[in-house]
Amino acid sequence: MAKQRQRRRPISEINVVPYIDVMMVLLIVFMVAAPLLTQGVNVELPKTNAKPMQMAEDEEVLILSVKADGSYYLNIGDQQEQPITLALLGEQVSKIVRAQPQRPVMIKGDQKVPYGAVVTAMATLQESGVDNVGLITDPKEL
Repeated sequence: MAKQRQRRRPISEINVVPYIDVMMVLLIVFMVAAPLLTQGVNVELPKTNAKPMQMAEDEEVLILSVKADGSYYLNIGDQQEQPITLALLGEQVSKIVRAQPQRPVMIKGDQKVPYGAVVTAMATLQESGVDNVGLITDPKEL
């Protein structure tokens, strides 16, 4: 009698433990990184009864923020706001205005910022070729 040789079948199970480890690491990385991705500068806007401006939803707005200490931050489209000097602001805005002359420009000034800081920013924007500048406010609470 001849012995039949038994063939070993390959194991067809996938070991998922390393994948679970990788997923846990990614989860932790995203949980730590998500709060750091928030955009904007904490600015306390003045409250007014002004009506909102009518703009197209897909229209990108150039926003200049002025903090209470008088520092300037520029937000271009979906990018995060970055600190900027007045000289650099003039250069950046003039490039943008030359490429997109109809792009709206808004100033978001803290209510405690000195009036001169906002006026200086508006003058710099005007020198850069911006014709119309909007001011952002919060709605007044009743």
